[in-house]
Amino acid sequence: MSAAPLDLYRRSLGNFRDTMTIVKRRFAVRPARYPKIFWSVWLLAWLLLTAAVFLRFDAAAGEMRGEWSPGFVRFTDFFTQFGLGGWYLIPAALCLVAANLTDWRGLSRQGRMIVYNWTCFAFLVLCAVGLSGLAVNVLKYGIGRARPLYFDSFGVLSLHPFAMDARFAGFPSGHATTMGAVFGILLLLFPRRWIVALAVTACIASTRVFVGAHYPSDTVAGFGLGLALAVISGLVFARLGFIFGQTGLKLPVRKRTFRLVRPRAPTGRGSMVGQADGVDRTQTR
Repeated sequence: MSAAPLDLYRRSLGNFRDTMTIVKRRFAVRPARYPKIFWSVWLLAWLLLTAAVFLRFDAAAGEMRGEWSPGFVRFTDFFTQFGLGGWYLIPAALCLVAANLTDWRGLSRQGRMIVYNWTCFAFLVLCAVGLSGLAVNVLKYGIGRARPLYFDSFGVLSLHPFAMDARFAGFPSGHATTMGAVFGILLLLFPRRWIVALAVTACIASTRVFVGAHYPSDTVAGFGLGLALAVISGLVFARLGFIFGQTGLKLPVRKRTFRLVRPRAPTGRGSMVGQADGVDRTQTR
């Protein structure tokens, strides 16, 4: 092996070990104190909303399948593609690979901070979208609900557990789950813009109904699942001090030091965080 590839391999391995060391150390020194969220209440509300949508809209959606205008279907079919997990997972993975191959010690302190923030952001996307994707695939093939495309043959509620057939992978919607995770990430990062984020992500999730791939209850269930796993990811990141700090109630709040682009004006010495090991020291508790 030539010197250059060998140096790159050593750098990559060293960066990976440094990252794992930081994560392990933070888990060890920071107690698992999370906010008191009434998950059972939210779960019950999610189940009741899904059931209400199922009773009110699913049969109508099955009957209306194929009756939408071709132009509207093409319109929704274009936007439904943005619910694919690859749009978010692939860039996040590439970002992590690039960060892993970067010579952090050769960067300025400001440059090191930017790379550090991008690395944390990519990890958040990978956790929220990736974990929700794994969960929804286990659920949809385990439940085995027939899709609306087969409404005439199987009806609105035909279950074929573990059939491992795409025809019976309707509940929950994978695209809607991805959009729920994206909404959760945006909600954590930009809480004041939650209405805009919800409108955009919910509209994309709803396109699964108009293209005939899912019933409305499939999208509601998937959206809630993705949102829940994104919030859980944010809580863990706040505990570790990545991207978020914790308020007095242990809720995650985005740090002022989290920037993905260089600030226009130079910042003071005290506002910069992270040394060669990428440790953010603004949050010690």
